[in-house]
Amino acid sequence: MDFRIADTFTDSLARLTGDEQKAVKTTAFDLQLNPANPGMSFHKLDKARDKNFWSVRVNSDIRLIVHRSDQSLLLCYVGHHDKAYDWAERRKLETHPKTGAAQLVEIRETVKEVLVPVYVQTELPLVQMEKLPLFANITDDELLGYGVPIEWLADVKKSTEDTLLIVADHLPAEAAESLLELATGGKPRPAIAPKELTSPFEHPDAQRRFRMMTNVEELERALEFPWEKWTVFLHPEQRDIVERDYSGPARVSGSAGTGKTIVALHRAVHLARTYPQARVLLTTFSDTLAHALQAKLRRLLANEPRLGERIDVHSLSSIGFRLHKSHVGPATIATTEVVRDLIIRVAAATDHKFSSRFLIAEWDQVVDAWQLRSWEAYRDVARLGRKTRLPEPQRKVLWSIFERVQAELQSMQLITWPELFNSLANAIGRDKRIVFDFAVVDEAQDVNPAHLRFLAAIGGDRANALFFAGDLGQRIFQQPFSWKSLGIDIRGRSRTLRVNYRTSHQIRSQADRLLGPSVTDADGNVEKRDDAISVFNGPEPKILALQDERNECKAVGRWIAELTAAGLLPHEFGVFVRSEAQLDRARAAVEDAGLEFRLLDDRVETASGQVSIATMHLAKGLEFRAVVVMSCDDEVIPLQERIEHVGDDADLQEVYETERHLLYVACTRARDHLLVCGVTPVSEFLDDF
Repeated sequence: MDFRIADTFTDSLARLTGDEQKAVKTTAFDLQLNPANPGMSFHKLDKARDKNFWSVRVNSDIRLIVHRSDQSLLLCYVGHHDKAYDWAERRKLETHPKTGAAQLVEIRETVKEVLVPVYVQTELPLVQMEKLPLFANITDDELLGYGVPIEWLADVKKSTEDTLLIVADHLPAEAAESLLELATGGKPRPAIAPKELTSPFEHPDAQRRFRMMTNVEELERALEFPWEKWTVFLHPEQRDIVERDYSGPARVSGSAGTGKTIVALHRAVHLARTYPQARVLLTTFSDTLAHALQAKLRRLLANEPRLGERIDVHSLSSIGFRLHKSHVGPATIATTEVVRDLIIRVAAATDHKFSSRFLIAEWDQVVDAWQLRSWEAYRDVARLGRKTRLPEPQRKVLWSIFERVQAELQSMQLITWPELFNSLANAIGRDKRIVFDFAVVDEAQDVNPAHLRFLAAIGGDRANALFFAGDLGQRIFQQPFSWKSLGIDIRGRSRTLRVNYRTSHQIRSQADRLLGPSVTDADGNVEKRDDAISVFNGPEPKILALQDERNECKAVGRWIAELTAAGLLPHEFGVFVRSEAQLDRARAAVEDAGLEFRLLDDRVETASGQVSIATMHLAKGLEFRAVVVMSCDDEVIPLQERIEHVGDDADLQEVYETERHLLYVACTRARDHLLVCGVTPVSEFLDDF
């Protein structure tokens, strides 16, 4: 008998308490081991329209809803007795007549009351234009091709801008996504099913919501991390990107919550599985994110540990340092403080008119970043958007400073990170040896020119060798630069994910106001952001400006306490602040809510029963049902200290952009609930909300 779990089951499991989840998992394991176990308390659901729905007793109150036939057992839902029965009475499992995919369909007549439009009375008569149906001119056959169930065709055809999201909430995911894309001017691409389906569960759209469990270990893995369900259930568009062959470097982009990291993980696994002798590097720009990738990879490969032995997970600095030792020799890295003190000391002995801030920025972003080692190279370099004009005489003065800094570092036997990666790239290029067969890079928007030069050397122009995942709208560490100039040309091999699984429509729409409708990189590749769609609804985000810090703490504490009373668990909350200086305010707010908290460090390990508190820079890779972004005061974000250290006009624009991206990253960690607040006068960025 086939044993499967549905994504609706993992969603419902996540809403239970820790003890309730343990009891459910024990029952699920028993069911898989012996579905016919006479000790199992199966109960026929008399009111269910689908006669194959049964309830299984977990304890005195919790019931597990299963769909049972002679060929298969499907875990569909779990919850408290009445809620579980109500869920089953409003669903049926059926094969779509057009697409052939298995679907859990909500029964139309049970939701009539939801679809009644609400009219708001006003004191003054207003002349309002009647909203036109969005899909009146689309044929039933085309709608069926997108996976719309037959009984929902009439509601879909009558949908307007006001009712579309309400209707979409009741449809299978592929139908909801297609309608949302149609409504925003796109052209949906239905998943292509195999020519001969032996089972409706084999359809790509079905595989995104139903997963076959072949053994107890695989079931244990799926149930252990229900919030990580997208490591188990892949969208067909994601699967196509993961499994596609690329003739050169490829990149997947997409706004926050579209599953780029999951695609990167699956891509690394796909390459290791497809090429049995290959070694795969899975990397990102920081140790913090590398630790998170390693944890997710372990979950994904819990029942295939041998496959994981051929996937090396490291930050770029970690793998670069290790490879430099073996290919070039041991190295001692000059710290940021050492380099900056050296620049200031050398500059003090030179007659010039430049500020220390300008000199440090020019070193970081031009001279060291691009490893300029001669006067001619510095004289001729395009200065990458820095707006301060530098005639040749001024460049000569600057070069005299930077040349001396390079000589001083060499005499101290110190090298910088860009120098390490540059020499490593040259060594790999000379050796012609394949260090890694494939490299998959997550959060690629924050890699720097030296990283790219190193990765280009690893790839060596081989097919499928380099795969990047990132979002230019989340760039918070690195200035833009041309990838093509460093040997990595992704034109024609760039894909954008459009479906947001993590963040509600309301939160995504609000957060998107911080960014423009599209972002263009230095090579002219455009990432559109205005066609992204979220697949579920939620409450509107709350934006507050408070009189003082104490009032802010009380307001945040009340908000957390109210959601806790509504059923959210402590570990489902994340609280973010701009920097360590505001952490005490976050602690006080959580204490006001009466909950325990965990202050996240670079390993970003959350803990059950505790609210997570962190700075915004640690937010990447995390997600919570409810997020508070607090202490968004004027001069806190954008951070006044960064503005005061600006070297030229281009740097000022860059500070504002990256600070805006930072707030966007923090806000988009939220799934269902978002509170953004600060003390008056609040950050100018809150005006965008």
